[in-house]
Amino acid sequence: MSTASDARFWDRISRKYARDAIADQGGYERSLERTRALLKPDDRVLELGCGTGTTALRLAGNVQRYLATDLSYGMIAIAREKHAANPIPALDFQIATAEASMLKAGRFNAVLGFNYLHMVRDVPGTLARIQTLLAAGGLFISKTPCLGDMNPLIRHILLPGMRAIGQAPYVSVFRQAGFCRLVSAAGFDILATENHATRGNDRRPFIVARKR
Repeated sequence: MSTASDARFWDRISRKYARDAIADQGGYERSLERTRALLKPDDRVLELGCGTGTTALRLAGNVQRYLATDLSYGMIAIAREKHAANPIPALDFQIATAEASMLKAGRFNAVLGFNYLHMVRDVPGTLARIQTLLAAGGLFISKTPCLGDMNPLIRHILLPGMRAIGQAPYVSVFRQAGFCRLVSAAGFDILATENHATRGNDRRPFIVARKR
């Protein structure tokens, strides 16, 4: 398994993913509202793992520049279709990961990663890369499933079984406390850790961190 195989997985399911409803719409709206309040009109924003662009299309009109990226060609193709139907001058979609050379150090005032970091293969390395992409005092805003805090059957039986038959991508398993330690170790001060779920506790903390 590799990043290339991860991209192929998301390419294959991209149309189905685009049709699926958001599981907790209320929680999603709370996260959008909180993120929008943190962004400033002159900000340059990078979103990693943007999927089909739903969040980018909701936030990009409030900032100077918004670059939304994903490793999946299929996901970005759908995002660009949505963007063509609802053009936002500040918004651009690109196929890229955090490590892409097109992303220059210190360029962004905010980096967003929603439902993203548990999908990367090197979480500490990706967090360190995000830190370098941010300008001084820039914000990293994430909402990350902490599978280590979820039902053990999910991480020990369901996910391995689904991966074995090609029905799930690679995922990293960590607890919220461990994830927060990784964020701090990458050079961030955590400003807020919040639960935006409106249907119980879904173990996806919304975290706001500032580049140290």
